[in-house]
Amino acid sequence: MIEEMNIIEEVKLFAEKEIRPYASNFETTEALPRALIVKMAEKGFLSAPFPKEYGGMGLNPIIYGLLTEEIGKACCSTRALLTVHTSLVGETILSRGSDEQKKFWLPLMASGDKIGAFALTEPDVGTDAKSVKTNYVRVGDTFVINGNKKWITFGGIADFFIVIASNNDEITAFIVDRNLEGVQTKRINGLIGSRAAFVAEVEFKDVHVSENCILGQIGNGYSYIVNSALDFGRHSIAWAGLAIAQESLDSMVSYARQRKQFGKAIYTYQLIQGIIGDAVTNIHAARSLCLSASKMRMEKHEDSIIETSIAKYFTSKIANKIASDAVQVHGGNGCSNNYPVERLFREAKILEIIEGTSQIQQEIISKFGLRRYFKSNYKYIL
Repeated sequence: MIEEMNIIEEVKLFAEKEIRPYASNFETTEALPRALIVKMAEKGFLSAPFPKEYGGMGLNPIIYGLLTEEIGKACCSTRALLTVHTSLVGETILSRGSDEQKKFWLPLMASGDKIGAFALTEPDVGTDAKSVKTNYVRVGDTFVINGNKKWITFGGIADFFIVIASNNDEITAFIVDRNLEGVQTKRINGLIGSRAAFVAEVEFKDVHVSENCILGQIGNGYSYIVNSALDFGRHSIAWAGLAIAQESLDSMVSYARQRKQFGKAIYTYQLIQGIIGDAVTNIHAARSLCLSASKMRMEKHEDSIIETSIAKYFTSKIANKIASDAVQVHGGNGCSNNYPVERLFREAKILEIIEGTSQIQQEIISKFGLRRYFKSNYKYIL
């Protein structure tokens, strides 16, 4: 445990030196520098939860979550690389891939030589993931993929994709190399957040892949691959929400102790204290949920998936609330990109949309609650 916590201290120092000072510039240029990605790979961050046999650090879900938080506090787009490349793609291949796929892809992902992206969302398909229109047909010994994906984080620089495609009602996941003929990408600019995360549209036009590119089995792309990948992604996003909330609190407290109005530091006013008090309470609750979900994942507890959804839902909600309050505490300065809370405010909203909207999480959690907390012998008066 001491060794693992030393890793988190190393991550903090890395984030303070290599990420935080440049986060605003990453947004302006709308790109993470390749040099930063290489440094993260050299530190082992891109393969933090992978077993050491694949070039990873072998971190458990709790320590990986803490690592994600530290990177996320410094820069949301940099953290998104972990969410997509490491969690959505890497952990899915680790969990669902064949031995050959794991031995080939995971070391390349760990070294940063290959960046992966998850190609699920389409121009007309988001939450209703079962309705993907990207299709495939079998032609001899190959599969031919046609379709368009949209809002693919790191799609602009990805070396390969996990592509979710359908053949009538049969949904299958394929690992598709970017260099195959018929694969084209187009950057999407002007986003509210994740501006440096190379979000892109990806077109697949008569792309031929072999049978060994199938991830899992034919027909189990939704139940086996998509659901697993989104679970890994939600774990990362839960910690991402905590990261934004914590960074927003740090910013508002520091500002409130220095900013003076009517001759007094603004933290001395009761209304400001109320805002800070609520933020502290919500962050403590969010941290407990993240730690609980991570512990359950580590123990392979049967409720780990729903606990992860609860954590993702809660942290994304409080990230929005606390980031908004941080802007309020900063007043006019909070509306300027000279202060980090302006960026945090924008980035927080995205967390309520990706890896399952807040409304979808509510539905999932509600169904769980209706099963878990039903008491057939409950006495009530009509």
